Amino acid sequence: MFRVSQYMQTLATEGDASPKHARGTGKGLPGPVVIWNLIRRCNLTCKHCYAISADKDFKGELSTDEVFTTMQDLRNFKVPVLILSGGEPLLRPDIFDISKRANELGFYVGLSTNGTLINEDNIDDIAAADYNYVGVSIDGLRDTHDKFRRLDGAFDLSMHGIELCQERDLRVGLRFTMTSDNAHELEPMLDDMEARGLDRFYLSHLNYAGRGNHNRGSDAVFQATREALDLLFDRAWADAQKGGTRDYVTGNNDADGVYFLMWVEKNLPERLDEMRAMLGRWGGNSSGVNIANIDNLGNVHPDTMWWHHNLGNVRERAFSDIWPDTSDPLMAGLKQKPRAVKGRCANCTWFDVCGGNTRVRAWQLTGDAWAEDPGCYLTEEEIGNQIAGDRLKVISFAEARRLKQAG
Repeated sequence: MFRVSQYMQTLATEGDASPKHARGTGKGLPGPVVIWNLIRRCNLTCKHCYAISADKDFKGELSTDEVFTTMQDLRNFKVPVLILSGGEPLLRPDIFDISKRANELGFYVGLSTNGTLINEDNIDDIAAADYNYVGVSIDGLRDTHDKFRRLDGAFDLSMHGIELCQERDLRVGLRFTMTSDNAHELEPMLDDMEARGLDRFYLSHLNYAGRGNHNRGSDAVFQATREALDLLFDRAWADAQKGGTRDYVTGNNDADGVYFLMWVEKNLPERLDEMRAMLGRWGGNSSGVNIANIDNLGNVHPDTMWWHHNLGNVRERAFSDIWPDTSDPLMAGLKQKPRAVKGRCANCTWFDVCGGNTRVRAWQLTGDAWAEDPGCYLTEEEIGNQIAGDRLKVISFAEARRLKQAG
């Protein structure tokens, strides 16, 4: 996750650009953020669902007691954040008991929902759960969203749920998964988000996993991706200059950090070195290190896009034992510093910023988790790769620009 607003707000102020929190799961540091798919059942069948959910019960899901036991282990392991997800988590009968327990244990608790089931019958319970954040997935304006969600009226139901959350002073925002089919609606969505006074906008690049894997032909073309980020950066910068009331975030493409540095070089070149150092400390992709996933059956994965790769099950072994274990080759590779990536990723001068980007995309398209990420939208010049005979030379942004101008 690339916290655009955090860096824009740093640029809008003077002083040291120190990170707000440490990353990593070493001794004395926080554990990973855990995204927990508590239930696979969902009332929708979205085109890009990584969990491939359906409106039916799935056997073998964790009981309430098993969830509570695992939560205690997570807290002991210094996990700071729980994102309660699905499927649709509001379909789980004990969701509010789980939420209450998570709050009692001191987690930052987020609810990830499609929003259609938030209504007058349960809004008091949702408010009482006191979620730190409620994220609602929206795929575009009304007609586009309903088409993606495969339900007429889904947009209006979700927006009604958002309004109910706002009335209860809950922090609520939008999650937008961008493809070539909806990229053109990003700007009006941002306008609508601001008009509604929402707190957060999360732009998610389509990742090749689950149902999204079958739709990768609809992934936004690289130019559309760049244009979307230009728009998001400009919105975040304007907000930061006014005091920073909103949170703009991107996910599933760590090349965003490098593209942001290009924005800084163009607009605030005197701050480039400072931000370069800050993003180097951030380090890019953190699957298997600072991001973890537990599915509805209790299986642990490096992140939500790695459902085909199980690291262990919390019924059989505590999460706190599973997560540090590097006997699994994938986890050993993800935790290795630097990661042994290949191709253009291995030779990228901004590798320490990006971390090799999203490994699951490489695996889905090549069968090799360490191949270059096919979702990187940066050119060879921008990543500092210049072929000179049979030698690869790493260069800077400025040098790449000079060579391009020289023809």
